[in-house]
Amino acid sequence: MRFDSGRVCLDLVATFTPHEGIRDGDELRLWLAGAGLVPDRTPLARVGPDWVAAFRVLRADVESLVRAELAGAEPDEDALARVNALAAGPPPGLCAVRDREGHLVRELCGGVECGALLAAVARDAVELLTDPGDRALLRACAGDGCTRVYLDTSRGHRRRWCSSELCGNRERVARHRRRALASGSR
Repeated sequence: MRFDSGRVCLDLVATFTPHEGIRDGDELRLWLAGAGLVPDRTPLARVGPDWVAAFRVLRADVESLVRAELAGAEPDEDALARVNALAAGPPPGLCAVRDREGHLVRELCGGVECGALLAAVARDAVELLTDPGDRALLRACAGDGCTRVYLDTSRGHRRRWCSSELCGNRERVARHRRRALASGSR
C-alpha cells in the first residue's frame, strides 16, 4: 500500500489501483494504520466485512467526486450526499496516555468505531473538494496505464506522475527504449 497521494481520501482511492487493495479486514487494518487514522498498536478486532464494504463505498464516492472535479463536470449528487452525510459524523476522539515507558502516546478514546473513521476520511474529502488551493493542485497521473490521483505539491506544480520512482521511472525507461530503437542501436 502506498500513502503518497497527499491526502488520506486520495490514498483511499489509490487502494483500488491497479488491483483491489482492501480485500478483507486484515488489509483494511493495514490501510487504517498506514494512513495514520489509528495510532500504532491500536487493537482493531472488530474490523470485518461490514467495515470493508463501507470503506469501499466511500472510496467509490470519493473517486467519483474527484474525477468529476478533474474533468470540470458536475459531481454525482448521490455520491456527494453520501460523503457529506459521513463527514457530518463525529470523528474519532484522541487521548494522550502514558505508555509502558511513561511517554505520552496517542490513543483513540472510546474505542474504534467504523463510522468515526469513515467520518475522518469523508471530512478530508470535503476539505479537499471545497478548498480552491488544494483543488488547483489535484492531478491525474500521466503514467501509462496508471489511474492514480494526487496533489501536486511540487515546487513548480509541474509534477506529471503519482510517483517519480514508479510511474516516472517507467516513463523514462520507455522513452530511453524508444530513442534507442529509433537510432537503431540496442
